[in-house]
Amino acid sequence: MSERIVPSGDVELWSDDFGDPADPALLLVMGGNLSALGWPDEFARRLADGGLHVIRYDHRDTGRSTTRDFAEHPYGFGELAADAVAVLDGWGVDRAHVVGLSMGATITQVVALDHHDRLSSLTMLLGGGLDIDFDANIERVMRGEPTLDGLPGPQQPFLDALALMNQPAEGRAAEVAKRVSKWRILSGTGVPFDDAEYARWEERAIDHAGGALAEPYAHYSLTLPPPARAAELRDVTVPTLVIQAEHDPIAPAPHGKHLAGLIPSATVVEIPGMGHALPSSVHGPLAEVILAHTRSAV
Repeated sequence: MSERIVPSGDVELWSDDFGDPADPALLLVMGGNLSALGWPDEFARRLADGGLHVIRYDHRDTGRSTTRDFAEHPYGFGELAADAVAVLDGWGVDRAHVVGLSMGATITQVVALDHHDRLSSLTMLLGGGLDIDFDANIERVMRGEPTLDGLPGPQQPFLDALALMNQPAEGRAAEVAKRVSKWRILSGTGVPFDDAEYARWEERAIDHAGGALAEPYAHYSLTLPPPARAAELRDVTVPTLVIQAEHDPIAPAPHGKHLAGLIPSATVVEIPGMGHALPSSVHGPLAEVILAHTRSAV
């Protein structure tokens, strides 16, 4: 395991790796306002033990990557997709299997459109299609209105987690406890959730970010890609897997099926009991389907 600082335009991105660099590369793209450590070490090692060279990185404005005032240095999903490609460049990788989670699923769709030659395969989970306006859907759900796209909007557990995140926490212990409670809500009751495990991971994430207790928030200011770009996904030919979490409160079924329907090569696999989180109880089945997909794409 080693670390690298990778340049992407005028920012620097922190990254690290697991496994043998001689193995096929797999890039993990985390969700919004989360650093690379949103992918637990234990999960990354499972993928590496399965024969992959696993690379993860801090998004700009998270972890140890460049952090600036968003209003003064705005960016969009085009820049975030370019960041992912810059990480591949920084590790000397021409093509990689790419896995995107939540906001990372949106980023990887843009990568598939604008940098398709860098992909060996694509896996997306806990996210939706480029034609879904999640920001508008959240507002409509809060007003008790149905979504305009006909798909289910974010569920009550997500709204509960959002309310919790807006509550103040005094001191490190209270901040860690709040974060653990947030993930417990998002994970749901379909799979075991270990509070101590998540507390350990959040302690590491805080240390990784230099001890800053406040969670990053810059990505809340992002504007989603134009919905019209979803039509371009029909030209994506890279082997694509969409993973639907059975109890995802943010992109519940059939969001996964809808996303897969935008890409001709895509297939859908559901992880029973999984919510919008990565407790160790889902690491085994999740790694298994990702490894199977990457092997079939070779």
